[in-house]
Amino acid sequence: MPLHTGPGKPDERPRSMNPFYGEANPVVEMTEAPPRHRLPTGPMLPTTAYQLVHDELMLDGNSRLNLATFVTTWMEPQAGVLMNECRDKNMIDKDEYPRTAELERRCVAMLANLWNAPDREATVGCSTTGSSEACMLAGMALKRRWARRNADRYPSREARPNLVMGVNVQVCWEKFCNFWEVEARQVPMEGDRFHLDPQAAAELCDENTIGVVGILGSTFDGSYEPIAELCAALDDLQERTGLDIPVHVDGASGAMVAPFLDEYLVWDFRLPRVASINTSGHKYGLVYPGVGWALWRDKEALPEELIFRVNYLGGEMPTFALNFSRPGAQVVAQYYTFLRLGREGYRAVQQTTRNVARGLAERVEALGDFQLLTRGNELPVFAFTTAPDVTAYDVFDVSRRLREFGWLVPAYTFPANRQDLSVLRVVCRNGFSTDLADLFVEDLTRVLPDLRRQSHPVTRDKEAATSFHH
Repeated sequence: MPLHTGPGKPDERPRSMNPFYGEANPVVEMTEAPPRHRLPTGPMLPTTAYQLVHDELMLDGNSRLNLATFVTTWMEPQAGVLMNECRDKNMIDKDEYPRTAELERRCVAMLANLWNAPDREATVGCSTTGSSEACMLAGMALKRRWARRNADRYPSREARPNLVMGVNVQVCWEKFCNFWEVEARQVPMEGDRFHLDPQAAAELCDENTIGVVGILGSTFDGSYEPIAELCAALDDLQERTGLDIPVHVDGASGAMVAPFLDEYLVWDFRLPRVASINTSGHKYGLVYPGVGWALWRDKEALPEELIFRVNYLGGEMPTFALNFSRPGAQVVAQYYTFLRLGREGYRAVQQTTRNVARGLAERVEALGDFQLLTRGNELPVFAFTTAPDVTAYDVFDVSRRLREFGWLVPAYTFPANRQDLSVLRVVCRNGFSTDLADLFVEDLTRVLPDLRRQSHPVTRDKEAATSFHH
């Protein structure tokens, strides 16, 4: 049956429906499903509506087998109960739900402590719907601080603000630059360097640079960018030119990994040039989507004019998030997870996940058909490509064949200047166990004989085949 009868005209012909979806008697109950693209004429039983939606969602992929996503796909049942209890609480209504607001404040304080803020009382922050919103807020603060310092010449045609970053940044930074009219200056990849080069970033800075973004955990290969070296390069730039360029650390994933597994690594507020940090609570913060966090070193880093004081439902409250109404469930779940695990618990979970990633990377390499770019030594993520002598198939063929077994493994081409390189990437998360890793290797091994017998890669259009862009 065609999905559409014509351009923009959904097929609304009656479709057969399982009689057992009716309330009692399958002989006389519903036999036609409701329309898909307009409201039904009347209501239906809740059990029927549930079954219709449930059946359609069975065609989605299994989230636990999705090795593309960084987003948490498993939590304890108790966390689910708490989220269910709080899903009707509007996070923005802090007068009506003061304890939920207090849990948010405690989470900010815990993160300030975790990220070594010099004055935890002076640190400001908030929850967001995810790292994308948090990055927008951080970018807005950088631009507003720059505009304030350059009020004598901005706005003008000669003063166009710019933001320096690696070409490997998540797409939210490109959106920020587009939405807020900021020039994106990107450091390309070169050779075996797949992220930002500190010296190259410093060379792109000038009097119109609002800041530099460093990524603690690139989505392309799982590697940390050298934040301390970046700050040192900008220190040297200031000494030579007088330009004082702040750094924002996009720690969407790594900011919830490095504090527990890489304590020797200096990347956070211990570096005076780091003005703000964001993370995704719904990634390695181990909470279901969507919750993120944005923190600023002090009130000076977050201009007061970006904070709105709203009289809402009987009380005045400050807000500086982009979103307004949203459920408090994810914030409560974050606080639950912080309490539940503590530092040692997080360390155990993240170390286990890194161990799985390292072990799986070694087994993939041992197959002989693949070459590792990263090994899961930083984020529990590794990227690999086909070995130089493999010509019968490519990474897109591997991704396609693994999908037949339910595995979602992204294959994609790297950006400038490494468009010649196409890779597969595996993200290991809490819940991706050693047993699941064993099954993955078994299925990968199972498809290799057929792939080796191909005369050439099946994929012709690599751009169309790219199943993941960030």
